[in-house]
Amino acid sequence: MRQVILDTETTGLSWEKGNRIVEIGCVELLERRPTRRHFQRYLNPEREMEPGAAEVTGLTWDFLRDKPLFHEVAQEFLDFIRGSELVIHNAAFDVGFLNAELARLGPEYGRIDDHVSGVLDTLALSKQRFPGQRHSLDALCKRLGVDNGHRTLHGALLDAELLADVYLTMTSGQGEFSLGAEAGENGTSRAAETALRPLAAVVRRGILPEEAEAHAARMAGIAKKAGGTVLWGSEA
Repeated sequence: MRQVILDTETTGLSWEKGNRIVEIGCVELLERRPTRRHFQRYLNPEREMEPGAAEVTGLTWDFLRDKPLFHEVAQEFLDFIRGSELVIHNAAFDVGFLNAELARLGPEYGRIDDHVSGVLDTLALSKQRFPGQRHSLDALCKRLGVDNGHRTLHGALLDAELLADVYLTMTSGQGEFSLGAEAGENGTSRAAETALRPLAAVVRRGILPEEAEAHAARMAGIAKKAGGTVLWGSEA
């Protein structure tokens, strides 16, 4: 089975209010093993970031203004995810934004469900596995022993990598597992059936050089705006 762990960052919380995607991050799993293949793009959203989104991502219009538009990377993105099962935390959010972006390009691009075999929502999985507890990515990392110490800001590729570890840890050692698949109004298959095989080994990789460079640039920009005094300034 080929799965793609996917995350997006956006200018705000609602695509219905005109917010746009500013980053897409994907990592590939084959038979539950990371392949080191990934897809990551920053995007020009053609609008300013909302304050809350800028705060959690560290992204600014100055950083994004020279990045490609969604239509320039859409085909490459769709080629990467084609035929896979998407694994997303709070899938309705990301799929809603992606469908809105595809709709801007025209009906020939269809919807996300037209390009993949299904969508598994790890938020729904977490709620079933850990009822009554917190289900954020950070909470799951802490609960499952996944190291997220390097996550000072939200980033689509970094979060997709963390989610891959969370998903593999949360589902390792189980047999066939199925969540009731129910299409939402955004066309999301809330939780597609997936065969969860025992995990022989989770291959963890370090942050890629280009990821570290982009992250450092974002952190430097925040530090500059803060006058050079930031909480992480003393960290190695």
